Amino acid sequence: MKKRYFLYFSYNGTAYHGWQIQPNGISVQEVLTKALCTILRTEIELTGAGRTDTGVHARLMVAHFDLEGDLPTQFDLTTKLNSLLPKDIAVLKIAKVKPDAHARFDAISRKYEYHVVLQKSVFKNELAARISDRMNFEAMNRAAGILMEFRDFTSFSKLHTDVKTNNCSVKLAEWTQKDDEWIFTIEADRFLRNMVRAIVGTLFEVGRRKMTVEEFKAVIEAKDRCKAGTSVPAHGLYLVAIQYPDDIFA
Repeated sequence: MKKRYFLYFSYNGTAYHGWQIQPNGISVQEVLTKALCTILRTEIELTGAGRTDTGVHARLMVAHFDLEGDLPTQFDLTTKLNSLLPKDIAVLKIAKVKPDAHARFDAISRKYEYHVVLQKSVFKNELAARISDRMNFEAMNRAAGILMEFRDFTSFSKLHTDVKTNNCSVKLAEWTQKDDEWIFTIEADRFLRNMVRAIVGTLFEVGRRKMTVEEFKAVIEAKDRCKAGTSVPAHGLYLVAIQYPDDIFA
């Protein structure tokens, strides 16, 4: 009898063409699937909680897979996977879930962070975006708070996608400072393709005093991607949390 498991893992996305398997580049999904198939000696399909673009990182990502029966007891699968995987992918834990639990569709919230440094940092070139302008983070925070007043985020959606709705419920959106970094944190029930990077790019316009807080609000109301700012670089973006209801776990 097939049983379903959730795989929790993290990765540095620098070397990968995102999460999803691509025809012309290495992906996190491909590397993880190969490792699972090798250790379990059977064909495994991994279904992720969502997709991340090329260069985006994940402190916490979740995917589910099915297996005939229970996991092998003769070894710790987490340890085995980590010994086989490259240094930029790490398995955190594996949890048994109900047979119909779904890593993507059962998620009730997701949280992202966007990391920014204001000075050159030799240690964070691939892990945070650098901006040299003097930014007004107070205004950026006021603008970020407006996101929670809206549901339709068409202005921050990648064009020509096949999603049925551009509605999202944003629960948290704020800038905070930690040491030499400014971090934008946003949590919602779902996200559109390119949404976070487009939001941050538009908030940068506010920070540079090229757009007022009221104009930022008008961008959302316009429901027009052309009204928003350009998307920020992928390497500053992190998926950091995914929440599930307790009743999906076996």
